[in-house]
Amino acid sequence: MSPFLKSKSSSSSVTERTSQWSSPLIYLALNQNQTSQTKPNQTQIAKMASQPQLQLKPHSLLLLLFLLLLLSTITAAISPGSSLYASNPNQTWSSPNSTYFLGFLPSDPPTSPPTFIAAVAYAGGVPIWSAGGVDSITVDSGGALHFESSGNLKLVNGSGYAVWNSGTGGRGVSSLAIDDTGNLVLRNGSGSVWSSFDNPTDSMVPGQNFTVGKVLRSGLYSFTLNSNGNLTLEWNKTIVYYNQGLNSSVNNNLSSPSLGLQPIGILSISDRKLTTPAIVAYSNDYAEGSDILRFLKLDNDGNLRIFSTARGSGTKTERWAAVTDQCQVFGYCGDMGICSYNESNPVCGCPSQNFEQVDPKDSRKGCKRKVEIADCPGNATMLDLQNTRFLTYPPEYDAQVFFVGISACRLNCLVSGSCDASTSLSDGTGLCFYKTPGFLSGYQSPAMSSSSYIKVCGPVSPNPPPSSENVGKSKVWKVRPWIVAVVVLATLCGLMALEGGLWWWFCRHRPNFGGLSAHYALLEYASGAPVQFSYKELQRATKGFKEKLGAGGFGAVYRAILANKTVAAVKQLEGIEQGEKQFRMEVATISSTHHLNLVRLIGFCSEGRHRLLVYEFMKNGSLDTFLFMTEENSGRLLNWEYRFNIALGTARGITYLHEECRDCIVHCDIKPENILMDENYCAKVSDFGLAKLVNPKDHRYRTLKSVRGTRGYLAPEWLANLPVTSKSDVYSYGMVLLEIVSGKRNFEVSAETNQKKFSVWAYDEFLNGNIKGIVDKRLVDQDIDMDQVMRAVQVSFWCIQEQPSHRPMMGKVVQMLEGIMEIERPPAPKAATEVTVSGTSIHASSSASALSTAAASAPAPSSFSSFQTAGPSPLASGMSLEKASSSLLYSDQR
Repeated sequence: MSPFLKSKSSSSSVTERTSQWSSPLIYLALNQNQTSQTKPNQTQIAKMASQPQLQLKPHSLLLLLFLLLLLSTITAAISPGSSLYASNPNQTWSSPNSTYFLGFLPSDPPTSPPTFIAAVAYAGGVPIWSAGGVDSITVDSGGALHFESSGNLKLVNGSGYAVWNSGTGGRGVSSLAIDDTGNLVLRNGSGSVWSSFDNPTDSMVPGQNFTVGKVLRSGLYSFTLNSNGNLTLEWNKTIVYYNQGLNSSVNNNLSSPSLGLQPIGILSISDRKLTTPAIVAYSNDYAEGSDILRFLKLDNDGNLRIFSTARGSGTKTERWAAVTDQCQVFGYCGDMGICSYNESNPVCGCPSQNFEQVDPKDSRKGCKRKVEIADCPGNATMLDLQNTRFLTYPPEYDAQVFFVGISACRLNCLVSGSCDASTSLSDGTGLCFYKTPGFLSGYQSPAMSSSSYIKVCGPVSPNPPPSSENVGKSKVWKVRPWIVAVVVLATLCGLMALEGGLWWWFCRHRPNFGGLSAHYALLEYASGAPVQFSYKELQRATKGFKEKLGAGGFGAVYRAILANKTVAAVKQLEGIEQGEKQFRMEVATISSTHHLNLVRLIGFCSEGRHRLLVYEFMKNGSLDTFLFMTEENSGRLLNWEYRFNIALGTARGITYLHEECRDCIVHCDIKPENILMDENYCAKVSDFGLAKLVNPKDHRYRTLKSVRGTRGYLAPEWLANLPVTSKSDVYSYGMVLLEIVSGKRNFEVSAETNQKKFSVWAYDEFLNGNIKGIVDKRLVDQDIDMDQVMRAVQVSFWCIQEQPSHRPMMGKVVQMLEGIMEIERPPAPKAATEVTVSGTSIHASSSASALSTAAASAPAPSSFSSFQTAGPSPLASGMSLEKASSSLLYSDQR
């Protein structure tokens, strides 16, 4: 230890000490022989400074430079007995390069009376570590930070009470220093005893290694590094709401990972098993500028961010955030608080006026019921919160998730004493979360397809709309009545003049009026309502119906470019009677359904005898063009991963129609031609022209008036004149699923299938354990997940069971395909009850006589519409039809 540091001035700043000792050092350089024997005291140094200027010798200059370098190293060391005082914030202990300092900073946000924190800060005053920072310890202006002679660093308040200490007393600590990386170190003769890098608070800077076991904390939130390299954010040491792992290309078998932040803004993980550090994130000012400190900080809002601050600026700028959606941070708005967005900023509120804020001055502290549930026995009800979700993360997820419908999700929670709230997801998964009493963290967004419910004491008192809230909060201005009258009259006159002028201009420029109205109509579509187009608008959009995309049972489909340059598909319905029915059904049902795996209806046209529907355009067309080999699509082939995702997406779309809409919607024509794919090969179910709304209370006893669908995919009950339910779609889906696996039409008969119908032959191969034999021969050289293939094949056989009661619901189909539910061995599907044809859509009377006539007068097998009856047909006579009908009905009612 240098003797200069033993003086009383050791408690002053480094800058002050340097200027005091600069002159004596010149003396020491000139009298090195003397200083090697004796060391001057403070009085001698003062006398040396007053001596006249001396001449320097070359060897003296070298010694002077050495001493200056030594001084720059040791001036940051502070001796025991030194102190810093909150009443003098300008007094600091600095690092050798003056980049960092230890001192008192005003609390942020400012308080009255003012309070202070003892912190290590970057030049300019941005703190990177604070004494007792985990607990937000502040002191008044009488506070002090003492480096005691025992070696303990202690923070005291104005009354002298210790609020924090380093716990290093009696361990031989002889010095304190802040090095050039910002590390506050307490040392004894053998090395470091305690450092701020080993005891971080809420921040990490370049040069600081953050290893497994270390924790950044801010309020109830904490950040840790797991042994597998995952970055984890946790609320209250229980709820993990962020768990980001390394890229799959990185070896996750790590031994001792360490998180570090490079000065240029790269956050990375190092490990001895990694040849190069694995990059986690880049700051958006990566490698820009100079004299910029970038640091990682866990904010009190629970988000982990990279900030940058220019030297001396005293301000910081966000450069990266771990959680991009702040409302996804668990507990951000406190217990029972609902997080939403006001433009781009998150705001916190209460679920309804049945609640009040815990602290009106701080909305993030959550809400509480005005009347507790225990105080209103028998009067509890469920508050409906649309577009809202109560966040559920591990470890809550596994214990609180169920697969039930919307009504059951709400009512089961209402009658359960262990349920405080529930969330039903309307995204096709069928998930419902039951929230037990404890802590509820809500998120509300217009784009969210979830509905949530929370128990309240009736009656329910919803929150007022935002407009009325703004009116209540706005300042009331007193205006004279005559001014109000003049303003109102002038406004009305101006609006009338403007309206008249616009109509006059539109009448003079009528050809342009249609295009402008189309723009307004498309704005209406953006709001979610179907747009009504005129026939001339669609004729212009399709260029006179020239570019034909395909044809269906009720008309052709054409490519169109709408007024806003959106590419769309226009379906021109044909046939006045049937077309009208199809038109009204599609507009009524599709416009009320929204799902990722359903084609969206943009608009319609109903003008005179013209009936047209406008759909979103699907770039990759229909599934059949990828499954079945023809000369036109011989080069189009989907690998197994795409096929399985398409099968799963189609199942989710049908599940939404059957189980998640207000009324069960039976599609009636599930086939590859009606499964379209967007540019990302996401499956979307289309053509609801054959769909029919069925009342879920009595749909098992209703019979549709006409046989609809495509032969080859028709369920047996269609042809047997039995009640048609959603199980008919399940049968059709099973046939499609088998075609997705095999790449062959289910009604194909060939030498390869031993002249058997393909589905019958496939079941025989399944029994023989030859699953690969069923898979599309074009996929033999590709990587195939045989577990997925086995699940798909088994599910397809369950779906095409003759008895509707033996077929699973579509929700169960999704679970079986995902591997959530065990699949039992399916029985053999009976081919004798089905009539197969080459895939042409049919519309015939459901009476037994009509069906018998159709079977009896079928053309020869070589015809495009020929029937191929596998086994004895149930349509051979009225008697056989009646027997088939009785058999199916009996099985379905068991």
